[in-house]
Amino acid sequence: MDWLNYHHLLYFHTIAREGSVTKAAEVLRLAQPTLSGQVRKLEEALDEKLFEREGRGLALTDVGHMVYRYADDIFSLGRELVDALRGRPTNRPARVLVGVADVVPKLICHRLLSVALDMEEPVQLTIHEGKTNDLLAALAVQEYDMVLTDLPLGPQARIKAFNHSLGSCGVGFFGRPALARQLREDFPRCLDDAPMLLPTTNTALRYELDQWFESIDVRPRIVAEFEDTALMKVFGQHGTGVFPAPVVVADEIRAMHGVRLIGQTDDVLERFYAITVERRITHPAVARIAEAAREGVLG
Repeated sequence: MDWLNYHHLLYFHTIAREGSVTKAAEVLRLAQPTLSGQVRKLEEALDEKLFEREGRGLALTDVGHMVYRYADDIFSLGRELVDALRGRPTNRPARVLVGVADVVPKLICHRLLSVALDMEEPVQLTIHEGKTNDLLAALAVQEYDMVLTDLPLGPQARIKAFNHSLGSCGVGFFGRPALARQLREDFPRCLDDAPMLLPTTNTALRYELDQWFESIDVRPRIVAEFEDTALMKVFGQHGTGVFPAPVVVADEIRAMHGVRLIGQTDDVLERFYAITVERRITHPAVARIAEAAREGVLG
């Protein structure tokens, strides 16, 4: 392809944004057959399928997601150009698109990513949360600049990407004040038969906790298991049981949930990684996040 028809790109972008040809036709005031025909021409020019049928609607293909991201940047720049010519200030911040695995604690996510917002050059964070495998698939087609997760990418992974360690921290055990007072003596033996809230067995933290409990011969009474650690903390806040969390954010957890720290251990570590398609990070915001982690943002 020697050139790109930007009208066709606009039609594609509008369909993807609106979610259907029908809605896009209303926005653009074009007939649906005309709109569909123009998008087919774009697919022919790119020699790629951009949409696929999903039930009665349309869904973007992997290539479609990548083209949509570029189109979004192109039309944003176009609007900036118009504003600049009209004498308006643009101050367009650099965007950093981050996928966050849903097992990463929210307070840790904030601590790691918020450093990008303190950069001299303005940055706009766009954060999507999801399952690690789904996020990595999107990273492979450059939908994200980085994926934040609690596990490194293994050798069996189907995508070419690179792990960047962001550090680790020990784990604390928290509970409502009345429960904490009962259990503070003789930690960690006090956790034996204690009501316990734990992450589900498919998580790295749960694996480490199970190994640790086994090694110290402690059998907590598991009351509930959670995929969402934020929900686990809410249950702990209401006195359902003891819950584990990164000790580096202990002050925030106590303040937010009205709980107390029962005890902590460095024999169980929560580890965090940035995964990118680059061996050497070039995005300034992602590089700053990795640099802050090396400087000890996790304590």
